[in-house]
Amino acid sequence: MHAMQYELTLPADYDMDVIRARVARIGHLLDDWAGLGSKAYLMRERGVHGSPVNQYAPFYLWNTVEGMNSFLFGGAFQGLVDDFGRPEVRQWTGVAFEEGAAAGSSAVTAVRRGEQVPAGAQLSGLLQEAARESGRLAAQDGVVLAAAAVDTRRWEVVHFSLWDHDAPKEPGDVFQVLHLSAPGRHALPRGRQW
Repeated sequence: MHAMQYELTLPADYDMDVIRARVARIGHLLDDWAGLGSKAYLMRERGVHGSPVNQYAPFYLWNTVEGMNSFLFGGAFQGLVDDFGRPEVRQWTGVAFEEGAAAGSSAVTAVRRGEQVPAGAQLSGLLQEAARESGRLAAQDGVVLAAAAVDTRRWEVVHFSLWDHDAPKEPGDVFQVLHLSAPGRHALPRGRQW
């Protein structure tokens, strides 16, 4: 599993209905994308859920590198680049994935929390703890799915969860889920990824 996200931070007075309309118009295009586990079309709106910014920030869980590369290099990503410019695309190596207690529900909210890997930390123990955290999150009422991944360039672990309500009690950046494409979610490997 590979995780990926880009963030488009927009002006404070940006009409976020433009983003809503964009996702309503094109969100379905990845509903059957080969190699995609899930794509959560995420948005933060200034002043909502404590967000200091307006932001469009889709989060992906990929089953295959080929699917990810086909999206980035095969033309689909170019539409976003044409409209907003080419953003930095963050990528993480999968650590764990779990279906949540509310796996059959629609996702309403997402929470993303990053944590730095301390210098000198034993990686195996720390990443085992990150995998356990995915399991803890997945067991909570209202969780649709939970994942953890690591950026080995910045040595950062990201915890990502989707919720079926708009009031998760977990720390992190809270996003509204505008659409969820999940053609290969059933094929994402469960549990620890090493």
